[in-house]
Amino acid sequence: MRQDEAIERRVITGLIVSTDYIKQVRLGWKSKLLQSKTARMLATWCIEYFDKYEKAPGKDIENIYIQKLHSNNLTDEQGQDIEEILEDLSDEYERADKFNVDYLLDQTNTYFDEQNLKDFTTEIQSHIDRGNLSEAKRLAGEYKPVSGNTKRIGIDFGDEETLMNTIEKAFTYSQQPVVRYPRQLGQFLNDLLVRDSLVGIMGSEKRGKTFWLLEFAIRAARQRSNVAFFEAGDMSEGQITRRISIYLAKQSDKEKYSGKMFQPVRDCIWNQMDLCDNPQRESDEGIFPIRNDEEKKNILNHIRHEITIEELQEKYKEFPNYQPCYNCPKYWKGKLGAVWIKQIDAGPPLEYPKAQSVAKEFFINKNRRFKLSCHPSFTLTIKEMKTILDIWEKQDGFIPDMIVVDYPDILAPEIQGTLRDQENDKWAKLRGLSEEKHCLVIVGTQADAASYKKNWLHLDNFAEDKRKYGHVVAMIGLNQDPDGREKKLKEMRLNKLVVREEDFISEEGIVVLQNLHRGQPYLSSFFT
Repeated sequence: MRQDEAIERRVITGLIVSTDYIKQVRLGWKSKLLQSKTARMLATWCIEYFDKYEKAPGKDIENIYIQKLHSNNLTDEQGQDIEEILEDLSDEYERADKFNVDYLLDQTNTYFDEQNLKDFTTEIQSHIDRGNLSEAKRLAGEYKPVSGNTKRIGIDFGDEETLMNTIEKAFTYSQQPVVRYPRQLGQFLNDLLVRDSLVGIMGSEKRGKTFWLLEFAIRAARQRSNVAFFEAGDMSEGQITRRISIYLAKQSDKEKYSGKMFQPVRDCIWNQMDLCDNPQRESDEGIFPIRNDEEKKNILNHIRHEITIEELQEKYKEFPNYQPCYNCPKYWKGKLGAVWIKQIDAGPPLEYPKAQSVAKEFFINKNRRFKLSCHPSFTLTIKEMKTILDIWEKQDGFIPDMIVVDYPDILAPEIQGTLRDQENDKWAKLRGLSEEKHCLVIVGTQADAASYKKNWLHLDNFAEDKRKYGHVVAMIGLNQDPDGREKKLKEMRLNKLVVREEDFISEEGIVVLQNLHRGQPYLSSFFT
């Protein structure tokens, strides 16, 4: 498919599925800027529909096509072309809320300006060829970009329609998360996971950064986002593919992490302390019954900060009928979370036939778009990432909603200078990538050596250059105690180190229960 055919196909897709897109394009619409007769025809139908109903036609375009077909206004060739376009739209209907409006607007404006300039140049040349130099000069002095092309020449706040559309988009489309999490983790993260954002995940070595990057990526793909995952050298192609397969199958590929095991589940502190009288309570007993107020204070602290996996395993044997509980509104609104355990059977070690099966079901059968590009350490640059993204776009129309980079610390530098200046340049360009592609960019980064001895990461735990904080919309810390108690419990604490336009305290975060042996960095969560 030629480049002009590809962009016109994307323009038609936008006009059909996205009301936000058609609102912007309608301001300066000229059907003659599309070269394809079929594209002009479909575009006209969409504009007419929008003018009448104030929304994009969506699946109604199929009914419009049938009406036109019955009225004998279409040739067989046009009908065949339209049917091919409509067949390709099935996936876009399902992910209409993820449609990358701003990126397509940038492309549309560039393309329309090119076509407009070509038409203008042709008209001027025609006057020159006929000897009408004065008319050619007059036209040359009157050239203007396509009307309504506000993305490239600024926003006129003095124009009411432009102003209203700009404000509406700022408060709706731009704040929609590319990937969503439920309940407490959603409250903690969702507002950060939006387009045009660069989000960093910081942790000590082997803290689980890649697990989290894959968690974001695969969950986004499950929710119909287009995901590009760049592995910059921390793991090989085979290693990252195995980890994706383990995540999808929820089975380890190692014998020692297979079969029966304990896995954490969420519970309520009042349930464990037998202080709940709610009729919806699941359990008739507590595992830490309280005798007096002083004991209550000590046990409360013990459950939150001192309990070990060995102690929970003993309680599991001692109270075989105990049931975790999180049924009441107080649990979901307050800080009543606690960890309990359950025994599960994770099955046998994962082998490639099962891995192939779960991967085919997730990616192929469900038509999810996830692209992986792996590179040796210190060879991948952000410039090369852009080239790869451009190739994917030209080859099969892949436009990412989320770009994941594991991780910038081992990207190759693109400038000469000190290591600090090279790191700052990488992060500045990653921020630019999120804005250029109008997508969410999520990256992992290493914390400093001092982080190994801390319960909570702070701003001073950056590695190499603190200026990376200036480029991110948010930096999230991965925290576990230095003694390994939480690691054995399969607990991880997330905190916010940097967030634009949000008040937060670094030593307040959210507890996430996980089972990395089964590739699961997120099982459930509760506030600390």
